[in-house]
Amino acid sequence: MRSFAASSSIGFMHTLHQLQSGQLSGTKTLKLSCGLTKLPEEILELADTLELLDVSGNQLTDLPEWFVQLKKLKIAFFSNNNFVEFPAVLGKCPALEMIGFKACKIRTIPEGAIPLNTRWLILTDNQIEALPTSIGKCSRIQKLMLAGNKLKMLPAEMANCQNLELLRISANQIEQFPQWLLSLPRLSWLAFSGNPCSAPTELKEDLVEINWADLELEEQLGEGASGVISKARWIKSVSEKLTQEVAVKIFKGEVTSDGLPQDEMQASLAAGAHPNLVQALGKISQHPEQKQGLVFELIPAGYLNLGGSPSFETCTRDTFPIGTTFSLKEVISISAGIASAAAHLHARCIMHGDLYAHNTLINDAGHSLFGDFGAATIYRTTTSAQAAALERIEVRAFGYFLDDLLTHLAPEEELYAAVSALQQLRQDCLQTETLCRPDFATVSTSLQNLLSHT
Repeated sequence: MRSFAASSSIGFMHTLHQLQSGQLSGTKTLKLSCGLTKLPEEILELADTLELLDVSGNQLTDLPEWFVQLKKLKIAFFSNNNFVEFPAVLGKCPALEMIGFKACKIRTIPEGAIPLNTRWLILTDNQIEALPTSIGKCSRIQKLMLAGNKLKMLPAEMANCQNLELLRISANQIEQFPQWLLSLPRLSWLAFSGNPCSAPTELKEDLVEINWADLELEEQLGEGASGVISKARWIKSVSEKLTQEVAVKIFKGEVTSDGLPQDEMQASLAAGAHPNLVQALGKISQHPEQKQGLVFELIPAGYLNLGGSPSFETCTRDTFPIGTTFSLKEVISISAGIASAAAHLHARCIMHGDLYAHNTLINDAGHSLFGDFGAATIYRTTTSAQAAALERIEVRAFGYFLDDLLTHLAPEEELYAAVSALQQLRQDCLQTETLCRPDFATVSTSLQNLLSHT
């Protein structure tokens, strides 16, 4: 069994001199960040080869009409620029499939501006008040990132986006949950916290507060979109010399691609204890800079990421290195653990929103730990019918999770009878009719039965 985390790097930064001197002739990828206020026309000389353009971190406010001549361009990133309107010229670029405008200043999107072949659209952290009805014509769209805007509703025409699989609408101003979302046949990963339609849930009064002064930070363990995680020593009692090794996550306090840090905190703490969840111990108080943070149990040595994040090519599906294989027992054990954790969460009306292999840790014994609540939504204010549908949206995500494991099942294990049962379970979870899928309690019971006979 092999596990890894995929890199999101797209290559080295280029210079304007390299572009203007012709050194980049024939390149498929161009990455420029040098204070540009307009796109250099020399980019046109790459029209026959350029497939990926990244001009994030500049001072661009619009795009020239000649941009449409980049006929092979599939991926374009414009994040951290000064756009106030989504450039209409992009709607004339038929090859564009992935577009990123994160953390610009976009307020409006003209009708027809979103290319019809778009598969992956990133509009996180802008000021968008409404989406164009023409987005309903984007039949290929699979991944739509809209967290941190000013949307009050989604256009009903989006119900035509039948291939939509991942949707982030957290931290907006949506007053009524779009009911048609619940019947989208392929929707699997959904985050909608931080909206009026998902009223905040009060945390338990007996929530443990851990004083910052009682924490001794050691080395940094990692950094994500929402915060920095460090190893620390929690001094529980000086007189008794009682300490515990823990992990501390300090939130950056900014909107992420998934939503708001405070919603992640609430969901992490509301999740409670489960043997397959990374356990939150309490929230930090008395931070000198008034930053928010959580304290978690330190994950034991020997746990690794089950998979890597989606790539440009896979869009919504996780990635695994060539040669990855799992034994049948590992497949059942890993999936049973995650199904049990998901059943526990939905019993508490918590939708994880990001049920993926890359958010799963495993050890050599096949024990799985599920974490990262950045996309989680607490849905206690919904009706019972809505709650049932929300759970089954996440069941479809689990179906893809199980599909990943079965795809990498060791060939010599494929003839066992349990494999047929797993394949049938996968099919049940991936049904296009939302309410025809089983709930997590049923899925968990099926896998526990298989595990006991393996």
